[in-house]
Amino acid sequence: MLTRRRFLGYTALAPAALSPIFWTSPPLQGSAADQAAPQISARAWAVHKRALIFDAHVHALDREFYHGGSMGTRQPDGQWDLPRAREGGVSAFFLSVFIPEEYYPGRFETKQAFRRVDDALRQLKMNGDQVALALNADDVERIHAQGKMAAVLDIEGSYDLDGDLGVLRDLYRLGLRSAQLSAHNWNQNYADSCCSPAKWKGLTPHGRDVIREMNRLGMVINVSHSSDDTISQAIDVSDVPVIATHHGLRSVNNIPRNMPDWLLKKLAAKGGVIGFQIGSEFSYPKEFAYVTAHQKKTFWDTTSIPDRVKGKTIYEVDQLVAPQFPMPGAQVPDSVMMTVDDWVGVVDRAIQMVGEDHVAIGTDFDGGPTLARGMRDVRDLPMITEAMLRRGYSEERIDKFWGGNLLRVFRQITQKRG
Repeated sequence: MLTRRRFLGYTALAPAALSPIFWTSPPLQGSAADQAAPQISARAWAVHKRALIFDAHVHALDREFYHGGSMGTRQPDGQWDLPRAREGGVSAFFLSVFIPEEYYPGRFETKQAFRRVDDALRQLKMNGDQVALALNADDVERIHAQGKMAAVLDIEGSYDLDGDLGVLRDLYRLGLRSAQLSAHNWNQNYADSCCSPAKWKGLTPHGRDVIREMNRLGMVINVSHSSDDTISQAIDVSDVPVIATHHGLRSVNNIPRNMPDWLLKKLAAKGGVIGFQIGSEFSYPKEFAYVTAHQKKTFWDTTSIPDRVKGKTIYEVDQLVAPQFPMPGAQVPDSVMMTVDDWVGVVDRAIQMVGEDHVAIGTDFDGGPTLARGMRDVRDLPMITEAMLRRGYSEERIDKFWGGNLLRVFRQITQKRG
């Protein structure tokens, strides 16, 4: 693991021109701890506390891998740690094992995947009084009943650009239960991404073999960041539903990272679930346009990576990407900031299209989302419950959104194979 002391040693050797690939925002005006807590009604608190809150996507350990420390320590910045997650009512989460694109040109992605899984397992053991690894839905329920949070390991990015099935099985044996089909915003050598020029028009024959092996093992096929063709073909090939862990609707914000209506309908028809990313960059065009104009590029732009990492060791790549974590949202004026009701309106649009059984939460906390007005961090998830009650949602619908749907599909995918 890259400790804080070790990272500082690299920093001393770093050229000043180095900068992270993902855009970063100016420092927020005051930390989240300085902002006033939102007012939540007694009814919303009661509904929220009773629900199983199962977040399909959290960057829970990027900070700790690159800078040291424990996920069990309350932090003054960022959006997520175990103490704040507990205050927000979180019961379970997909723990993103994030392999950024910077590791791909040097073909360090597989080594980095094992390093990150090793670190995640160490952190879970270190904080075993608060959180535990879940391999299936029964584990989620058992761990929750013990008063702990359940963590499901999910690769975001590439564990191997070639999709080696032996590597996949090794990671499964270590506890991995979900993996992204595309290499974040780059293409795998077997599956196209949403945000790079298409190479394969979806999946290659080997990509189909990867899906079949994931089906056999009982692993979640995570289609977030995949191209439309990749998602469509994955739905066709898989014998169980697929999950978009952190997504948005293209009919709301027309960007390739979001899902078109026809594809959402196809995903739902096969029993799948879409987890809604909590940031305005996905769900609020006015704010997306503001942020893109000020950053002078889209948030998925990775074109500068090959030149910036050329000739670097894996440890030098660590040092290059470390400053971006934890990844905050952008600083935006109130005039372009979305409200929680705006965000719930996007979820509602999906419910009107495909029904309440196919929507979930996939926040992407500490992965860059710009939060709604008044939302500090994970502690303020009850604001969403409040907004859903204002919209007239039943408690049953709210329960399905917060965790019931994801748990149901996770059970179907990970159950023992015949």
